[in-house]
Amino acid sequence: MKWYELSEKAVLQVTHANKAEGLTEKQVVEKQKEHGFNELQEGEKKSAILAFLEQFKDFMVIVLLAATLISGLLGEYIDAIAIIAIVIINSFLGFFQERRAEKSLSALKELSAPQVMVLREGEWRKVPSRELVLGDVIKFTSGDRIGADVRIIEAKGLEIEESALTGESLPVTKRTDAILGEEVPLGDQENMGFMGTLITRGSGIGIVVGTGMNTAMGQIANLLQTAEVMVTPLQRRLEQLGKILIVVALILTMLVVGIGVLQGHNLYNMFLAGVSLAVAAIPEGLPAIVTVALSLGVQRMIKQRSIVRKLPAVETLGCASVICSDKTGTMTQNKMTVTHIWSNKTTWTVSGTGYRPEGSFYLNEQEVQPAKHKALHQLLLFGLLCNGTSVMKNEDDYVIDGDPTEAALLVAAMKAGLGRDNAHKQYKIVEEYPFDSTRKMMSVVVEDHEGKRYVITKGAPDVLLTKSTKALWDQKIAPLSSSIENEIQAAIDHLAGQALRNIAIAYRPLEVHEQIGNEQEMEQGLTFIGLQGMIDPPRPEVKQAVRECRDAGIKTVMITGDHVITAKAIATQLGILKMGGKVLDGAALSKMSQEELENVVDDVYVYARVSPEHKLKIVKALQAKGHIVAMTGDGVNDAPAIKAADIGISMGITGTDVAKEASALVLLDDNFATIKSAIKEGRNIYENIRKFIRYLLASNVGEILVMLFAMILGLPLPLIPIQILWVNLVTDGLPAMALGLDQPEDDVMRRKPRHPKEGVFARGLGWKVVSRGFLIGAMTLIAFMVIYKNNPDNLAYAQTVAFATLVLAQLIHVFDCRSEKSVFDRNPFQNLYLVGAVISSVLLMLVVIYYPPLQPIFHTIPIVPRDWMVIVGLASIPTFLLAGSLLTRKKA
Repeated sequence: MKWYELSEKAVLQVTHANKAEGLTEKQVVEKQKEHGFNELQEGEKKSAILAFLEQFKDFMVIVLLAATLISGLLGEYIDAIAIIAIVIINSFLGFFQERRAEKSLSALKELSAPQVMVLREGEWRKVPSRELVLGDVIKFTSGDRIGADVRIIEAKGLEIEESALTGESLPVTKRTDAILGEEVPLGDQENMGFMGTLITRGSGIGIVVGTGMNTAMGQIANLLQTAEVMVTPLQRRLEQLGKILIVVALILTMLVVGIGVLQGHNLYNMFLAGVSLAVAAIPEGLPAIVTVALSLGVQRMIKQRSIVRKLPAVETLGCASVICSDKTGTMTQNKMTVTHIWSNKTTWTVSGTGYRPEGSFYLNEQEVQPAKHKALHQLLLFGLLCNGTSVMKNEDDYVIDGDPTEAALLVAAMKAGLGRDNAHKQYKIVEEYPFDSTRKMMSVVVEDHEGKRYVITKGAPDVLLTKSTKALWDQKIAPLSSSIENEIQAAIDHLAGQALRNIAIAYRPLEVHEQIGNEQEMEQGLTFIGLQGMIDPPRPEVKQAVRECRDAGIKTVMITGDHVITAKAIATQLGILKMGGKVLDGAALSKMSQEELENVVDDVYVYARVSPEHKLKIVKALQAKGHIVAMTGDGVNDAPAIKAADIGISMGITGTDVAKEASALVLLDDNFATIKSAIKEGRNIYENIRKFIRYLLASNVGEILVMLFAMILGLPLPLIPIQILWVNLVTDGLPAMALGLDQPEDDVMRRKPRHPKEGVFARGLGWKVVSRGFLIGAMTLIAFMVIYKNNPDNLAYAQTVAFATLVLAQLIHVFDCRSEKSVFDRNPFQNLYLVGAVISSVLLMLVVIYYPPLQPIFHTIPIVPRDWMVIVGLASIPTFLLAGSLLTRKKA
């Protein structure tokens, strides 16, 4: 029901409310039985055991478990233990991530008011908000949270801060009359109060018209529960890779076993060799290395002021093609700031942002001293005196106690050197008339040290003009003629056209014996002094970040609950709204179907006056067009879209707990520019993952081919199963992990985002894996054949040489994996972790070959020095042969 359209009488009739007596306890009990308690309901929770077991449903995990079972049955217990440990660690990580995500709704529930004042059986009582029912009469005052959705029937200077719900940057002034309209956005329902919102000024009484899941907050809770969590591109690619590898592994196992048996080899030995190769084909260390790489990326991102709550999100950032950003508090500072002052036909500009009282005043780009301009000084002084807000220093920042609009006026005066203490010594406040939403004004009566008294009034410009009979004009007080009024109105329109919120200031000297009356008597015959125009200013570093994101092929879209004019102005300042770019408001969005929005979504850069449902609709439309969407925000209203986006980003300082719990990334400094650094890190992490996939698979292809070629040629096995498993666990593991620490290449932020459907083997990776793997296998087999031909009676020695060649070929190849271009393109000592990993692997190989107690286990024999020349020479060919041919093609 559209409660905002109903009159007070109609609301009382529909809800069976009694404005004078409230509900009876019997009525309350009956309604609670019928509708339930006033609380947000959570969906059915999975048990912890079931949630943990579900982590084992992944295809790659099932394959690894099968490999574990076979390894165990064949007595290869070390390999079986290593694989199962990796699987269990990854399952625990996924489990804890999922449990953490379930906290979103709990955080939302905490926003509900714990206690409310409700009228029951003729008396006001304080009761838990969960006991409220439809038709209850509740009252609220400054500092209270509203306990349910209410239709306001009484408002005394009532203002409610709804930014967490609507995205509106300023508190909303409330009224009581009905509002007519086909689809009135949440932020414009000025006769409604919503569960969880905060009273910043005044007091009011309302009739409860929505409880629990039937509130605006309940709709968000429902969206949070039903929002689909997107599978990240990395998860899709690893699943794709796993399916490819298991098919390859099964084919190779059957090939090796079949060929070996046909050539007369022992069935058991061939089956053992086949399973060893199958395990080699599946890089069981890949999930662990991916997890480690992402975790290390998380540590680096913490240093750049961002916290990752969900590991796959790091990589997802790297292929984001659209950033949907909330305006208030994300791109702007959420601190109203006076930027323009108009008086006496003159406009001054004011520098400085936020509540820090630092800035200068300019006239025609020349700095001026406010004290030397009477009209400017008077306007600032009166804005300070007619003000009930205070600004305090809090460590390195300034915070306010009161209304953001009044804070802006106070800070502007402080920038001019005016202090509240000195001002109040000169002007004593005799009477105060608080702001009222009906009058749209606030006034004070002050008395100076000579005993002269003045009424000072501030408020909406159009209202103050009707109350004024004079104006400050040409340095004197002049009657407010129609021509002067037209010029003042033109100044008001000019500032409003720049998306500034205008506050007008006027005054009236009181006669010596004039009695102080009520506000209607005092706020008459005023002299119009001028205007102060304010805005929630953009963060200074955001414009550069938007530009750099554009250079990286990432579109930035502003989504806000603010008005269209304000949103367009900020978006234009930041370079988000380009020429010809479209702007949509909530009313237009409501009329569009999902398909209609998808047709225009690529051309829209700004969405204004939107609801939580709209944000979700926008995210889904972008995803339907193939975009990887990052959604930023700080309010409760952002949470469903944050959860549904490919990567949700929340603000660490101003963000609500609901937004943080729904997000994958939290910005510690609430800085949009930090997203750019996170994207760079995400792109580098994905490139590093590609590097170690390339390394692992090329190495595995080499291992498989050397065995397969030997089978086809009718040769003895060049490697025994224990040697293959040793290479998998040691030689493959350490260098692959070190690749995860590689620094980004210079052009990483000048590349376009990866296509979301790009496969693991895109951009020539498949060819590199096959070609390098083929050469590694061929060189290993050649080394084996050369030694075996010279000494056919010593098979173990030839196998040791093959083992050493394979290990060194892989360790040399790892440096080639650092670049998409050539091994010569990057300094090998830039990544000291990789150098250390290679040295460690070489030392471990030498220990296996030369340490007597290990020789029987690994069936190795010490290699004589002259054969190392053959080993090193052949091991270098796979990397330097292809790198050399690439250089030759480049020169040509």
